[in-house]
Amino acid sequence: MKVYRIELSSWTASFRYPNLISGFQPTLDVPPISTVLGLINAAAGHYVEYSGFNIGYYFEYGAKAIDLETIYQIELKTTKAGIYPSNSTKPNVINREFLYDCRLYIYVQDKKIKEYFQKPYYPLVLGRSGDLVTIDAIEDIELTENNSPKNIKGQVVPFANHFLPGEIQALPKYFTNTIPRKNIGTEPFSVISHLSKNISSANIKAYTDVIDEEGIDIYFHQLNFSN
Repeated sequence: MKVYRIELSSWTASFRYPNLISGFQPTLDVPPISTVLGLINAAAGHYVEYSGFNIGYYFEYGAKAIDLETIYQIELKTTKAGIYPSNSTKPNVINREFLYDCRLYIYVQDKKIKEYFQKPYYPLVLGRSGDLVTIDAIEDIELTENNSPKNIKGQVVPFANHFLPGEIQALPKYFTNTIPRKNIGTEPFSVISHLSKNISSANIKAYTDVIDEEGIDIYFHQLNFSN
C-alpha cells in the first residue's frame, strides 16, 4: 500500500489520562487518535471532518520522568446571568509525568495531509504548549500488507474484536468543533508501548514498515466524522 509517511520529533511530550483532573498527572505511553488528529488540524489551520479517512501511526520515546509544574486554578463566580470565571487565581504545584526524546510516524494516503505538514499553519505540539514538534521528513513509501502481524507496538488499537495486551483506556477518537467541545467515538483501546515485545494478533490486518531496521506492524484506523 502506498502511503505518505510523516516523521515528527519532540524533546518532550505528555498525553493526559482522560479522567484525571487533579493530583499526580501520569502520561499515556502513546498519544490517542484525538491527539494525532488535533496535530493534523494545527498543521491544516482549520477543523477537518475526516470523512472516510484512514490513518496509522507509531510512537516511541527515549525516557520517562516526573517534573514539578505550577498550575493556576481559576475560581468561578455565580451570578444571575450564569457561572463565570473570576479574576481570582490560586497557584498549585503538581507532579507531572512526561516523555523525553519522542518520535512520531504518521501514515496517511490523503495528499492534502502531506501538504499540510509541508507548510503547517499553527505551531505543532505533542501535549502541552511547550512540547514543540519538529517535522523531520515527509516521504512517499510503500507498506507491505500483513494479515498475521507479530510486532504491533507504539500504537493504540481498539480493544473490541482484537483483545491485544496493553493498558486498557477509554479514549475519544475526536472532538466536536463546538463550545464546549464534546467527545466523539469514545471506546476502549489497548495502549501498547513501543517497549512491548512480540505483540501479535491473528485477527487483525496491518501493514509493515521498517523503522531503524526493525519491522513494525502498523494498524490503520478507519474514521468517518462527517455529518
